[in-house]
Amino acid sequence: MDSGFEMSSTAAAAAPGLRTGTARGRWVIAATVLGSGVAFLDGSVVNVALPAIGHDLHANLSGLQWVLSGYLLTLSALLVLGGSFGDLFGRRRVFIIGLVGFGVASVLCGAAPSTGALVGARCLQGVAAAFLVPSSLAIISSTFRPEDRGRAIGAWSGLAGVATALGPFLGGWLVDSVSWRLVFFINLPLIAATVLITLRHVPETFDHEADRRIDVPGGVLLTIGLAGIVYALIEGPAHGWLAGAVSAGVAGVVALALFVVAERRSSHPMVPLEVFRSRQFSGANATTLAVYAALSATTFFLVVHLQTDLGYSALEAGASLFPITVVMAALSARAGALAQRIGPRLPMTIGPIVVGAGVVVLSRVDTGSSYWTDVLPGLLVLAFGLALTVAPLTATVLAAVEDRHSGIASAINNAVARLASLLAVAVLPAAAGLATTGTGLDLEHGFSKAMVIAAVLAAVGGLIAWSTIRSGATVRTVTRLDVSAPCQDPCLREAS
Repeated sequence: MDSGFEMSSTAAAAAPGLRTGTARGRWVIAATVLGSGVAFLDGSVVNVALPAIGHDLHANLSGLQWVLSGYLLTLSALLVLGGSFGDLFGRRRVFIIGLVGFGVASVLCGAAPSTGALVGARCLQGVAAAFLVPSSLAIISSTFRPEDRGRAIGAWSGLAGVATALGPFLGGWLVDSVSWRLVFFINLPLIAATVLITLRHVPETFDHEADRRIDVPGGVLLTIGLAGIVYALIEGPAHGWLAGAVSAGVAGVVALALFVVAERRSSHPMVPLEVFRSRQFSGANATTLAVYAALSATTFFLVVHLQTDLGYSALEAGASLFPITVVMAALSARAGALAQRIGPRLPMTIGPIVVGAGVVVLSRVDTGSSYWTDVLPGLLVLAFGLALTVAPLTATVLAAVEDRHSGIASAINNAVARLASLLAVAVLPAAAGLATTGTGLDLEHGFSKAMVIAAVLAAVGGLIAWSTIRSGATVRTVTRLDVSAPCQDPCLREAS
């Protein structure tokens, strides 16, 4: 089963063969950049808006955890399934459905009268993004000529990266100037323009060799399993481990066990489990889980801490993360080239450990701390570690499987990154002893402990890489499709 991240030879034969220098080609790139950019933008602005949302809706930390987790839950569970729908029913059609769904969910988010309503709308946003984002890159892969495809993906990568980098600035400005609700309403004109461009200029493509059967049971079981476990992890510490939280946790574990059984028995599994027989593939994904959990936890806690305890405005808190984008843009390609020369094992080991060191520096940030002497040094060290890690990690994931599985491998790895963010937001507040009940946000007394835990997670990722990645492993330049992370999600790179 294809995931929607690559096209089959049949689809390629049916594709119009667009060129990057033509007007039609530029319109297709514009549509895919705008569409995926909406999801990337949304992912990077919501963190900045959390304190304002908490104040306006009287949400406690548990409620704000759900604002992030609801989106990540449905997105991570349905990402692979969304790519399959694009292959089968048409990439353009599924892309437009995802856009419209994301727009409707954005209206519901912006108009939410309560925390519960906002969480429900965020879950719908995640469903829509699971259809929207895989289709954006699949459209490029299936419409441009092979010799133009790398250039087209490079343009998509760079422009989408700009959208992600601008997110914290735009979100912070909207929150400070008007309201957090505009963080969601700003999606509407972008979506309307994208739908219009797509209908007029983007050709439809299919994968005519795709399995006609969609693994809906697998998607349902995975969603139920993750939802049950996340509910238990968030609500258990917040309201005591009552029967409801325990029952949800047990139901989630059972659903995940049934998911594994179902995937093994299915003739068209959403996740072909044989790819995990590769130690390198499993190890790279385990590294992804640890590093992205650390990254998500760090940016979640830091942005909120800067606003609630250090008096930063939303714009200042969002802008504080910009050095990560600068360092990643400057060094990621060089890190990928280094990994091609010496192999990925060393960069993937050292990088996460350096990330952990940066997070330890950030754990010292407290009331009265200076951005230039306390926050910025930690961010620069963290960003340098990420630059060492991400490009080799992504390349290793795809190089560990056969070419026919490269699409599903990319989808799995991106779903793992989203799952890491989900688990980090759900687990770490309780692990750090942060109060999840009551109104308002108070991270002052648990922030340092939470960051130390995140640092340990990152370092564990490095140890996993050292023990599972072969020194002479093949590395090839690939494109990673990252959906969104609380900070600028690294790395959208040009395929060779």
